[in-house]
Amino acid sequence: MTDQAEQLREMMKDREGGKTSSSNRKEKKTRIIAVSSGKGGVGKTNISVNLAIAYAQLGKKVIVLDADLGLANVNVALGIIPKYNLYHVIRKQKTMKDILLNTNYGIQIVAGASGFSKIANLSDEERDGFITEMAELSSADVIIIDTSAGVSTNVLSFIAAADDAIIVTTPEPTAITDAYGIIKIIATEVDNMNLSLKLVVNRVKSVTEGKKVSERVISIAGQFLNLKIDYLGYVYDDPAVSASILKQKPFMIAEPGCKAAICLKHIVSRLEKVEYKEGGGVTHFIKKLFSSSTAE
Repeated sequence: MTDQAEQLREMMKDREGGKTSSSNRKEKKTRIIAVSSGKGGVGKTNISVNLAIAYAQLGKKVIVLDADLGLANVNVALGIIPKYNLYHVIRKQKTMKDILLNTNYGIQIVAGASGFSKIANLSDEERDGFITEMAELSSADVIIIDTSAGVSTNVLSFIAAADDAIIVTTPEPTAITDAYGIIKIIATEVDNMNLSLKLVVNRVKSVTEGKKVSERVISIAGQFLNLKIDYLGYVYDDPAVSASILKQKPFMIAEPGCKAAICLKHIVSRLEKVEYKEGGGVTHFIKKLFSSSTAE
């Protein structure tokens, strides 16, 4: 798993470096963000899709890769019926670029292979081929990998290959327990010293609720795993979210001013380490975002 993750990071670097035509030009780096959860039903896919759109609205080229091999949902959330998906890539019938889909929301997606239980757990050879194909997406500024819930070998491989792993939970006790469970397994199974582990609390009723949940998970992880986890933020339990799911239209588009959308903008600002000011501050936010990227 470690070798495969390192292989992906090296291939990404090689492909990006090969596109640099001037020795003075800053080397572009694709940021890989894996979004995962300990259990299903916590809103992980919805967070992935809308996070991608929030990035795209800032001028970033974003690809969402639906890595839930067996129960794919990204294309469903967007109301898209793909002709080809990851099943065809894994079976070497198509390349990753062949199945890359444009959307009406400023992002591209790689559709997962819903309904194919036989590929839910890839062989080592299939996983190697998959990782090689992922390097074909290196033209993106950000790749968001929507993993399956739980702790399969596939999930851990994607997390190991990422720059950031976002664990999504809710205030529900079972979701908190399962979030700690996946964090514990990441701590013991994933050998990526540069991985930044982050927590998002979804469907909160208040800022205080999100903070209490995050403090509980972070405290336990620090005490028993000696692991640092960053609290990335919370997303409100917003009726606009459930309405957008029924419409198969992301809430960042359907209701850009809703509480959940504002939360996602704050989360992007924390990921990029820039300040987001609500109300009239978008232009300033964009300028700071790109100036910080140039300075890195």
